[in-house]
Amino acid sequence: MQTFFEFGEKRPEYAVRVLNERAVRASAGILFFFAMTTFMNAWLVGNFQPTRVFVLAFLTEFFIRLFINPRYAPAMIIGAWVVRKQQPEYAGAPQKRFAWGIGFTLACAMLYLLVIKQVISPINMLACGVCLILMFFETAFGICIGCKVYNWFNKEQAQLCPGGVCEVPTWDKPKFSFAQLGVLLVFALGVYAAAQWVYSSASADLTGMAMHPRQPPAEAQVTGGTTDPAEAERCKVPAFAKAMGHEDKWKLHNNCP
Repeated sequence: MQTFFEFGEKRPEYAVRVLNERAVRASAGILFFFAMTTFMNAWLVGNFQPTRVFVLAFLTEFFIRLFINPRYAPAMIIGAWVVRKQQPEYAGAPQKRFAWGIGFTLACAMLYLLVIKQVISPINMLACGVCLILMFFETAFGICIGCKVYNWFNKEQAQLCPGGVCEVPTWDKPKFSFAQLGVLLVFALGVYAAAQWVYSSASADLTGMAMHPRQPPAEAQVTGGTTDPAEAERCKVPAFAKAMGHEDKWKLHNNCP
C-alpha cells in the first residue's frame, strides 16, 4: 500500500522502486509545451511575465515530485491520465530523482534571477535552454540525460532504464547506411534552398519592416520634453549584448527605445 510521502512505487518483481516511464514522458511533454511557449514569448516579444509564472509552476511541480510524492505532482497526474490505457513501462526511480533534482536546482536559480531579482541576462537564457533540452530529449526520444549523469556520481549504477539501455543489449542494433545519410543531406539542402527562395521572393519592403522595425531615434526616454538621465543609464546597452549582436533584443527585453 502506498503512503502519501514516498518516491516511486515498490513492486515485488523489481529490486528498486520504479516509476511509470510512460507517465513521466507524458508529463515532460506537457511541461515542454508550456516552457517553449513562454520562452518564445519572452524571446520574440520581450514579455517575460508568462515565463515568470511558468517558473513558479515548474518549481512547485518539482518540489512536489521530490519532497512529497510524484503521484501528486500536477503534470504527472495529467500525464498518467493521458496514458492510462497504455501498458505501463517501469523505470528505476533513483536515477529519476537525481535527474529531477537537476531540474529543481535550475528552477531555484530561475526563481531568484528572473522572478525575484528580475534580471535579464544570458544566464537566464542558458538555464531555460538547458531545461528545454532535458525535457525535449525525455519526451521525444525517451532519453533521460540527467539519468546518464546519475551514473557518474553513484557507485550503484542505474537500473531499469527505458529501452533497456542500462542492461547489455541482446538484440541487433539498427545499422545506418550511407544511403540514409545521403537522404538526410539532400533533405537538409532542399530545406535550405527552399528557405532561400522564400526569403528572396518576399517583398523587400515587407522583409525590411519585419526584420528592422522602426525604433525611436533617441537612446534615452524623453519625459516632459527633457531627457531622463536615469532612464538613459538604464537603457545603456551592456558590452556582452553588443558583442553578441544582441542590441535590439536587449532593448526589446528591457523595454528600451
